[in-house]
Order: sequence, then C-alpha cells, then structure tokens
Amino acid sequence: MDIIFSPDQLAHHAAAEFNRGKLGPSFEHPGRAETILAAVAASEGGNVSPPEDFGIGPILAVHDRDYVEFLRGVWDRWQAAGRPGDAMPLAWPQPELMRVRPRSIDGELGLYCADIGTPITAGTWRAAYASAQVALTAARRVHEGARYCFGLCRPPGHHAGKQMYMGYSFLNNAAIAAEWLIASGHRRITVLDVDYHHGNGTQAIFYDRADVQYVSLHADPEDAFPFFLGRADETGTGAGADTNLNLPLPEGTDWQAYSAALDTALDAIRAFGPSVVVLSLGVDTFEEDPISRFRFKAQDFVTLGRQLASLDLPMPVIMEGGYAVAALGANVASVLKGLQQGA
Repeated sequence: MDIIFSPDQLAHHAAAEFNRGKLGPSFEHPGRAETILAAVAASEGGNVSPPEDFGIGPILAVHDRDYVEFLRGVWDRWQAAGRPGDAMPLAWPQPELMRVRPRSIDGELGLYCADIGTPITAGTWRAAYASAQVALTAARRVHEGARYCFGLCRPPGHHAGKQMYMGYSFLNNAAIAAEWLIASGHRRITVLDVDYHHGNGTQAIFYDRADVQYVSLHADPEDAFPFFLGRADETGTGAGADTNLNLPLPEGTDWQAYSAALDTALDAIRAFGPSVVVLSLGVDTFEEDPISRFRFKAQDFVTLGRQLASLDLPMPVIMEGGYAVAALGANVASVLKGLQQGA
C-alpha cells in the first residue's frame, strides 16, 4: 500500500494544552506521526511518497475563505501583538455576544476556535496545509486505480468545520479528499469515521448533501468530546436527509460490541452505493489510549481492517486520532494489514 507523508506535517508542535482542568503536554504531537511512519513504512516495505501540491483550491472548496486566511496569517498577527507562547483564545462568542465581528487577534481566535486544547503555533499552517495535500494525494491515487492508499495526515482533521477549528483539527482532511473526489466525477462518496470521537466537522460540512454520506461510530457525546454533536437522531437535513448515520457507543465498548455496530454501518454504506469510501481512521479506540474509553485489544485492529475490506470498495485511508504513542504505529499498521488481507 502506498504511504503519503510530508515532513512539513511535523512543524505544528504545541507547547501545552488544557485538558480536564490541567495544563500539560499536548497529546497531539509530532512523535505520533513519526511512530506511525516508522511502523507503517516497515510493514509496507518503505513505500513512502511525498504529497503532490494541489494548491489552495480544494481547501477553499470545503472551508470558508475568511477562515483559511485567518489560519494563514494568525501566527504573524499573534507575534506582532507581542504575545508569548502559542496562540489561544481568551473568550468565545455566545449568541448574545454576536453583534459585530471582532478586530482584535484575541476576538478572532475566539470566533474561529471552539475549544481550549488546540493551540496555534509557528508551524500550524504549514503542517495543516501539508496534511490536506497528503489527503488529496491519497484520494488521487485511489481515483487513478489504487485499491487503498494511506494518507498519514497530521494534524488530524475531522473536528474542523467550514470556519472552525477544535480537537487538534485545523483543516478537515477527509472532507477535502471527499469533495475533491466528487469534483473528479464520483457521484456518491461515503466518509466512514472510526475514530473514538465523533467527527463533528465532517458531519456539519456534508449535513445537507445528498452526494456525500457520513457514517460514524464513536463514543456517546453525552459523555465524550465533542459533546454537542454525534447523537443518533442527527440524520441529515434537506437534500442530505438520511445520509448521516451516527452510531454512538458507551464508554467501555469492546470489539465484540463495536463489531456489531460496524456491521450496521457497513450495511448502510452498501445501501447508499458509493464508488469510494474515505476512511477517517482513528485508533484511539485502543484500551490504553490516554484520552479515550473504549477497550480494543491490539489484535482487534487487524480484525477491524478485515471487516472494513468486506465493503470491497476503493478506500483512501486518512489518519485521525490515536494517542497511546508506544502502540500507535503497530495499531495503525495492523488496520492496514487487515485491509489488505481482507481484500
């Protein structure tokens, strides 16, 4: 399987994040990508390629221009304001505060950012832009005939909305890949999200679309981030009615229970009839993940790959979450191995 990765993706390195009331090292750091790259390259015979550069166009097909321009320029503005450390918001706009657009850098950070755990650093834009190009390259390889291609995206993307970043996500890599595939002639695309956390950004981007189905298995948002989206009654709107399927699962879900829900997801995908499935792959379902609460064993990831392969559809694999770094690379490699064994 081809592996797509750019060293530019290592440029984003947050000094710290707030999590559960504490300031500590960021769980999403360059070492995640490095350990995945080492394990997957060894498993796949070192077949690693840099991404092509598709430019800003495919990004603007998904994200609003003002948001993209904000991301491109926010670090320089933060530095010009004389601020030390990483850029983080000071306040968030509730509806009764939304009368005028803020001019200050602090106001704009709150306008576009939805959490306190996703700082912007000197290298954030470079890394996020490269990650989007990785996803696009993986999509093109599949569009041109590859059965699978692994886009080692970092930072992840599935929490990023049209004009919002959160959950370590700045540009929505899977959505950008799916939109490019639609523009390239595919009539129906499914984004299948198996990350522990609901991909609220991906859902919102395609919620009123009939040509892109979003299917997600994730921790119940009653208990887990992102809290405000991901419930089973969110099924799409307008032209997108019934093209959104959420399968929220309780904390402590093991492979047996997850596998049954995955069968439901795969049946829905078959009924929709896509020509390509974009896989948002998170392995934070692992029992040792520090910020997640599912109970996958290491051997379950090969089985996951085999079950996904039963769709018998081309699939760009887009990396999302997974934070148990010691096992992260092996778990990702196991999913890819299962995909190929099951094909």
